[in-house]
Amino acid sequence: MLKKGKEEIIYLLNKSIEKFEQETGKKIVQNTNRKNYEALAVALSDISNNLPNTNDTLGHTQYEPVSEKDNSEYPFRKYDITGGQIRDALMGLVANPRPFLVDTCYIYVYGIGRKAFEKSPVDNNLIADQDSNTPSNSYSLIKENQQLKLELNQIKSQRKGHVEKKYKIYSRVLTVLTVFFAGLFLYTFSMKSEEENDWAVIKSDYNILPYKVSKSEIDSLEGLWLCYIGSPQARISDPNRYHKVVTNFIDIKYKNGYFTYTRYGASFNHKGYVQFEAPGLVSIHSWILNNGSEVESPRHSLLKLQTEKPFLSAISASWNFDVGPNNRIIGIREVYQKVGKGGSIQEVINSLENASCQCKIIRWTRPDKTIQSFYLRNISLDTMQNATLKKMIDEESILLKDPEDQVLIDRLKN
Repeated sequence: MLKKGKEEIIYLLNKSIEKFEQETGKKIVQNTNRKNYEALAVALSDISNNLPNTNDTLGHTQYEPVSEKDNSEYPFRKYDITGGQIRDALMGLVANPRPFLVDTCYIYVYGIGRKAFEKSPVDNNLIADQDSNTPSNSYSLIKENQQLKLELNQIKSQRKGHVEKKYKIYSRVLTVLTVFFAGLFLYTFSMKSEEENDWAVIKSDYNILPYKVSKSEIDSLEGLWLCYIGSPQARISDPNRYHKVVTNFIDIKYKNGYFTYTRYGASFNHKGYVQFEAPGLVSIHSWILNNGSEVESPRHSLLKLQTEKPFLSAISASWNFDVGPNNRIIGIREVYQKVGKGGSIQEVINSLENASCQCKIIRWTRPDKTIQSFYLRNISLDTMQNATLKKMIDEESILLKDPEDQVLIDRLKN
């Protein structure tokens, strides 16, 4: 006969965590934060949602099939397992765990369901009325609390008039510790729940990290880029603005589901972030990097990431970056070209070399220790050799916020 309830599910979940950490190399921090258990929950849900089809082959309870009309995604499918369910069960808060959670753990750890396991047990720790041989090394507070609960139940079952005095003292100590840790966990859990709920609302309202980025998408976007921009053509303070363009140097780095964005320009730099909105669709948000905390000249771009093309177009709500009130909002096409990845970047300013070229210099030391320099300055579009690139960033690529004559100088006016 197998164990049931809390004792069974706590042991099964600990075995599941051990297997998950060994197979994936990912460490599950066991505390009251349900997000820590989400990766394991997703792995278990791949098994649980197939339970209606595997009772004959894996030996478990028959589960009701899911309606074909149910096209929900995780975590809204009928048999989905969540991080919160795993956390609550590990904490001993669930007296009667859901059967599909129990069967899923048996299948994940032992390859068979509970019914099949009961016929041929391969782990004596799950047999009722038998001492547990669960390893005790490296227990977290949650595991320690679980051990205290299991040991307390064993002591109570043996206390039938012949328990020695030391067991009574041990029981009192364990009870006090259990109450203390339970109170601490419940308090921490309530505080964390409020924080997580607030963060969930903010993420939804601001559409933060709506899409889970893949490894290939990280590789395609992360790295160093040149960005060709025609905004100087809309800078009315410059009478010689016809066909002027500027090259910016951009460093994009992956960080916890989104990307940091550092943009080096000829006159000033930008900072910001990038996130995937959908497969191949990227949003870029940035603003001028200044010495204060205020947001100056914020801009937003949409970029379709087509890796087979040498030049990628981003449509941006940007600025002409003119002086004072002449700094106007414009719509503009910006052209991105990836140059590499890795290594280190040095921004060269206030040097004789800057004075000589009248520009800012970015020096990139590649991973192989070779060095390449990029010169950032306003230049004439007509001096660029690539005809495709020239066409992408001429005056037809710029849209003024309000219709206005004598700002953009085209060939006829010139």
